[in-house]
Amino acid sequence: MDAKLLNILVCPLCKASLLYKKSGNELICRGDRLAFPIRDGIPVMLEDEARILMADEEV
Repeated sequence: MDAKLLNILVCPLCKASLLYKKSGNELICRGDRLAFPIRDGIPVMLEDEARILMADEEV
């Protein structure tokens, strides 16, 4: 994930900064506990495409 792109992307719901999780190839919103997928190098920043993080998942 490009560091410059990561610096400007925010959660589409709460506008918080996102954390890049390399192992899952996802962008994580800690506040909303959502994981947005990255497909073919492109972040999919749609709420309907996001995965809800389980309570036991580390963020």
